Amino acid sequence: MKDYSKSGLFGSRVGAKRGLPAYRTPSAFQAKVFAVVKNIPRGKTLSYKEVARMIGKPGAYRAVGNALNKNCNPEVPCHRVVRTDGSVGGFNRGSLEKERILKDEGAI
Repeated sequence: MKDYSKSGLFGSRVGAKRGLPAYRTPSAFQAKVFAVVKNIPRGKTLSYKEVARMIGKPGAYRAVGNALNKNCNPEVPCHRVVRTDGSVGGFNRGSLEKERILKDEGAI
């Protein structure tokens, strides 16, 4: 797994010194979620519940959603995680944008 703490994408106040947003290093839980989500191929989706199961925390599907909502790394395709019923669910740029991206990728 990539170490974001040294990449400049995450890190306590590191980016702020260079005029970039200061992202925080993801928690261990967030790092696990991001690692799973980074491997969802274009045109495919997983549910929040499936991601939670894959990281060994089957009841933590709401926490998965919260982790994804706080994600600032564009390499993590958060839009590819949907609700168990197949509806798009939330997205930090709005559910209509999430739906548009998923349609463009052929996932829905």
